[in-house]
This record gives sequence, structure tokens and C-alpha cells, in this order.
Amino acid sequence: MLILMLILLAIPSDGVGRVRVSGSTTVMPLAELCAEEFNFMCREYMVTVTAGGSGVGIIDAAEGRADIAMSSREIKPSERARYERPDRKFREIVVGYDAIIIVVSPQIYDSGVQSLTSTDVRRIYSGEIRNWKSVGGPDREIMVVGRKAGSGTRDTFNEIIMGSAAAETPGVSIEAMDSSEVKTAIVGSDRAIGYLGYSYVRAGGVMPVALNGVHPTMDNIRSGNYTLARKLYFYTFGEPTAGARAFIDFVLGPEGRRIAEMNGFIPP
Repeated sequence: MLILMLILLAIPSDGVGRVRVSGSTTVMPLAELCAEEFNFMCREYMVTVTAGGSGVGIIDAAEGRADIAMSSREIKPSERARYERPDRKFREIVVGYDAIIIVVSPQIYDSGVQSLTSTDVRRIYSGEIRNWKSVGGPDREIMVVGRKAGSGTRDTFNEIIMGSAAAETPGVSIEAMDSSEVKTAIVGSDRAIGYLGYSYVRAGGVMPVALNGVHPTMDNIRSGNYTLARKLYFYTFGEPTAGARAFIDFVLGPEGRRIAEMNGFIPP
């Protein structure tokens, strides 16, 4: 009876199979755009996409609330240890490449802060540097925007820039829930710094700075010359359902690749 109830809950009243996708706000724009096209073309399945962060997506997949987890980082050993068992493990699918871009308020960029080193950024986020004049900018206090715990973007930034995914960032003034909140905070300030996924920067409104002298271009991200490049993932817990498999194949196929390239993502 329980199995029958679960099957019925997974099928909408119109008989179309539901595919639930949850997780990273960085991967979400790609998943949403692909879902829109997939839902238009496919009459057998309906994909819904919700955000919440990479960690939330992984938990949702493991606990049966999502068929696919979106993640902007690799799954953690602690997450595998918590959920995996001999007969059921997480399955990893690389759906694209992205980069974490250091961005500043337009006023700061225009004042001359157009390139920072990894050491500069680390010292800003650790609270050692608190004024823009220390890195060639105006005599203005820095508003440092970070991300809340559970964000894959935060974990990757901390690991590469701060030295550990679990690093503290005492210089942070504001912790944003997602990439759109980071962008809003940066645009609304004349003294801010933050970090965003590449696709959010492509949409405009914030000023990306070079990192260690390397500009975050698509070629530099693909080649690995840009330090903060990373992979983007889908995870399923165990073998994907038929609907999840169909959507994954669509994202990795020619139409999904076209959607990715048109919207600032770099297909695998």
C-alpha cells in the first residue's frame, strides 16, 4: 500500500510523470531553461525546479523529495557516509562548467579596482583588509558579501581562496541566501565586493574583476587558467528514474548544450 501511495504521489492528476529537481542556485538557471524547453517538447514527463543550495538538493535527493539534485560542488564524503549504503549510492553527472567570479560595485570598478590577487581577496574576506584604499581604490569601507552555509558556491570559494571549505570569513558584512541576493546587494551599494556564478555575471549589472591578472573569459574558464573555475553537477540517489534519465539526456544532448551556450554556461 505504501509503495502504491508513493507511486501515485509521483504522478500528477493528468497522468504525466513528475521529475523534481532541487538544489544549487548556480545550476538552477540552466536547469530551469532546459526544463521549460523539455516540458514543451515532452508529453510524458513534467520537470519542476526549485532552489535552496547544493546541500539542500543533495539531501532532497537522498530523502526522496527530489529526483535530481543540482550541485555546484562535488558531493562531500560526509554526505556519502550519511546516506549511501552498499546497494544504493549517489550517481554523478557533469552538466557543465562554470566559474566563480569576483565582482565589485560599479563605482569601485570605475575608481580603478579592476584586478585583485587571491591574497587580496582572502585578506578582504578574513577581515584583514577593510578599506578599498588598501587595494588601490577610494578611501571607503568595504562591504563584503558572502554566502550562507550550505551553498556550493561558498564551499568552492572558501576552499580555493580561503584554503578550506570550512574556513571562517570574519570579514563578511552580509550573508546572502543565493546568487540573486548577492547581485542585488552589489548593485545596491557603492562599496561592495562579492562572488557569483558566471551566468549571473553575463546578465550584466555587476563588474567582474580579473583574478591574479586573469580575466574570467569563457576561454580562460575552459582552459583552467582562471583559478576559480569549477564543474556543475546533477546527482541522483541510486539509478535515475525514467523521467530523470530523460531530462538528464536532454540537458546533455544537442538542445541542452545550445541552451547552455546561449545563457552563459559552458557545456561539458
